[in-house]
Amino acid sequence: MLSVARSALTKYRRCWLPSRAVVRAMSSSGGAPSPYTTLAISHPAESITHVELHRPEKRNAMNRAFWSEMVDCFNEIAGDPECRVVVVSGAGKIFTAGIDLMDMASDVLQPEGDDTARISWNMRKIITKYQETFSVIEKCPKPVVVAVHGACVGGGVDLITACDIRLCTQDAWFQIKEVDIGLAADVGTLQRLPKVIGSRSLVNELALTARKLYADEAKSSGLVSRVFADKEAMMAGALEMAGEIAGRSPVAVQGTKVNLIYSRDHSVAEGLNYMATWNMSMLQTQDVMKSAQAAMEKKSPKTIAFSKL
Repeated sequence: MLSVARSALTKYRRCWLPSRAVVRAMSSSGGAPSPYTTLAISHPAESITHVELHRPEKRNAMNRAFWSEMVDCFNEIAGDPECRVVVVSGAGKIFTAGIDLMDMASDVLQPEGDDTARISWNMRKIITKYQETFSVIEKCPKPVVVAVHGACVGGGVDLITACDIRLCTQDAWFQIKEVDIGLAADVGTLQRLPKVIGSRSLVNELALTARKLYADEAKSSGLVSRVFADKEAMMAGALEMAGEIAGRSPVAVQGTKVNLIYSRDHSVAEGLNYMATWNMSMLQTQDVMKSAQAAMEKKSPKTIAFSKL
């Protein structure tokens, strides 16, 4: 299995091109067309799903279709027993330019309603709908690795802070752009970024000034865990990392993600209690014995045939 993974990685690195044709050709479904207009879905290796933001001609700006397609996509991934890990990236020259203001203006600037109360009620419905676009990533039990190249602006920061592992290229930069267009970021950045970056002062600075955060500072502050020379190297690294995760027990991996997120939002005592309740059932899996046996035989977990979850 290890040689197969290495072969897949080599093939993936060799044929990586940010085009819809190549992405579809890598799909395990035989190149069936993507059901989405803003996303390209592929399966570059066993148990790995690649979700690519795919509006390169618009710098992957987030239009009205994107906000609903992300929800549909990740709900499907969450229930897909073939998928154990997800890699998210962007097609074209940059990761994303953020919200597509031209396409979204009517929703944001002209909400329906006969009076202030009804306008406000409808606006709240719109905002919570958009919040779900990125919360669905966090709710997905499959770990999500995001790979950022070039610019990651506005809604892009909301997206990546909902992911589990963040990687970027040396030319990547990040910007909380919302104050520059007259609003407070409202779909996740202000809630998640303070829990990603250790410095509250830095979070406040970035959110209040809209200044750019470049790759080296993103790494030193903890926004990303690894920086790569270019996109090709980053995508190869992301796939290799995804392969390592996919090679472990899905019971262990998905349980780990669920409990990491729960513990982030609760006290240590509450997290320990939740963990005990979780593992009182999840420890009753054959995966524990299989993994222990492999360890005693000095074999990699990737040699184990785990059941689907």
